[in-house]
Amino acid sequence: MTSVGFDLDMTLADTRSGIAAVYDELSVRLGVPIDSAAVVSRLGPPLEVELANWLPAEEVAAAAELYREIYPEMGVPVHTAMAGAHDAIAAVRAAGGRVIVVTGKNQRDAIGTVEVLGLVVDEVVGSVFGAGKGSALARFGAAAYVGDHVADIEAARAGGAVSVAVATGPYTVGELREHGADVALSDLTEFAEWYTGWSQRDELR
Repeated sequence: MTSVGFDLDMTLADTRSGIAAVYDELSVRLGVPIDSAAVVSRLGPPLEVELANWLPAEEVAAAAELYREIYPEMGVPVHTAMAGAHDAIAAVRAAGGRVIVVTGKNQRDAIGTVEVLGLVVDEVVGSVFGAGKGSALARFGAAAYVGDHVADIEAARAGGAVSVAVATGPYTVGELREHGADVALSDLTEFAEWYTGWSQRDELR
């Protein structure tokens, strides 16, 4: 049985419109200009890292708390599944594998997103980024980790998993390969075919 980990934002879920809406609301409430289009063009790092681009350091924690207060009602309901997301999960399950979502999004909103999109997963681990995802992947026994950010390549390495990168985030296929991805795909619609062949590799030996 080959279990697989997946990132959430811009890997399984297109969260751009929801995140942009929350940042726009945050901008109004705080009276601080925030370019939500710029924000959603570089999703991946923790919320506090992004907020630090727009606010003084001493105001970031309070802004993050307000953001998370707004998010469930304004962000989660408008999320959509990325092309190929359901098929990717189904391919892992068809081969007898389990699926874990490991994401920088906080646990509550990660679970809410998974539920609203009807993604059938075995476990969700939130609030981890980059190599910090490694322990969750290792504990779950994930043989591969799929993500859209170069930090997800670091996550796979830290968890002892094959790094599968999809160019649906801020990086191209070429850039993902240059950063060390073991496999680079245009998007998740290419995952099922790759995974089917890869998961059968031992049976063919």
